[in-house]
Amino acid sequence: MASPVEIITNKIVGLFLLSLVFASYVKTYAQDAEFTQFYANPLYLNPAFAGTNKCPRVSLNYRNQWPGLSGTFITTSASYDQYVSAMSGGLGLMVFTDKQAKTLSTTRISGIYAYQMKLSRDFSVRFGAEATFFQKSLDWSRLTFGDMIDTRRGFVYDSGDIPRGGSRSGMDFSAGAIGFSEKFFFGFAFHHINQPDESLIKGKSPLPLKITGHAGAVIPLSGSGSKYNKDEGMSISPNILFRQQAKTSQMNIGMYVKKGPLVGGVWYRNADAFIVLLGIHAGGVKVGYSYDATISKLSLASGGAHEVSFNYVFKCRTKKKTFRSVTCPNF
Repeated sequence: MASPVEIITNKIVGLFLLSLVFASYVKTYAQDAEFTQFYANPLYLNPAFAGTNKCPRVSLNYRNQWPGLSGTFITTSASYDQYVSAMSGGLGLMVFTDKQAKTLSTTRISGIYAYQMKLSRDFSVRFGAEATFFQKSLDWSRLTFGDMIDTRRGFVYDSGDIPRGGSRSGMDFSAGAIGFSEKFFFGFAFHHINQPDESLIKGKSPLPLKITGHAGAVIPLSGSGSKYNKDEGMSISPNILFRQQAKTSQMNIGMYVKKGPLVGGVWYRNADAFIVLLGIHAGGVKVGYSYDATISKLSLASGGAHEVSFNYVFKCRTKKKTFRSVTCPNF
């Protein structure tokens, strides 16, 4: 017998998913899944990051959002990128999956090219373009409806609703740019420029244009670039990120602190969550863990969000020609 909490939770999840697929009755707009450790997943943040390490790089990301609910949201991403001298830029490949309450699934495969140009002795820019094939599918058998509910026993009846919908696939295009020097950087990204239709049944459900702006600086607290010279290998990096998609906006403000191989970070996401991050960067390996503590009306009962990242930069031979990398946080 289902408990009252399970009944309420399943009903909320079912209504949420129905609001995404009933585009034939109400015009709805989907939104992107996001990662807290956006710099640990650079190609997903901005296609202009492709090839910023010159040597080949592999990035793996996993996010479990709202594990306290029965319908959790699982998002994963895997990417590979490297700089190609003959093309004066970087190439990247990314595979992304998102599963909402084990019912609505999205898969995206992206190819990326980014061109780098040196404007002055201290300042460079990069321009990136991304082409994506996507597929979205719905498992109708996992949806719940009002006629399935018994007020005392929970979900015990079969629904009279007729299954509809299935999957949708298509092409999606994005672009981005980054400007950077040794001490600061900023960038812009425009995802879903063509606003592809994601409707699974009758009608249209275009994926709205997402605009991202991000900026930050790296301030050394030791070494030749520091006025303080306190601890070896220590630096701080204040950062800000802003996103706008349809009528939804998001502002992230925070700071990273790095000392030797250890990295820590604290973030605030407007009216949504406080975020803490711990990471280690040793050689070509970077591993990070972050937790989003929910402060919205959803409360901590949702379980917040857990995120794990892994990056590995392969060793490669460097040519005499200078290559300027983007100085930004690792997570």
